[in-house]
Amino acid sequence: MDAKQAYNSNIYLQYTCDQITISKWDELMGGAIKASGVKIRKMIKTQIPSLYKSLALNFHNPFEHQCKRTKTHLVYVHSGIEFFLKIN
Repeated sequence: MDAKQAYNSNIYLQYTCDQITISKWDELMGGAIKASGVKIRKMIKTQIPSLYKSLALNFHNPFEHQCKRTKTHLVYVHSGIEFFLKIN
């Protein structure tokens, strides 16, 4: 999946890194490449407003530059926690 398809998809929160094992994390992060944290944040704002509000994403996030994407997930990083957003 290319970036345009990923950023135009529907998403939902599937996991956070503290909910999964290291082997599951390795599986989910397989083939991960750099992603636009700004675009992911905008997707969260429109598609998962409760997450946007609970993470206070209207304020600066110094971890946003660490975001990644894979064929199946967008990975948003906030406060050192990875949020695995499943791409539909």
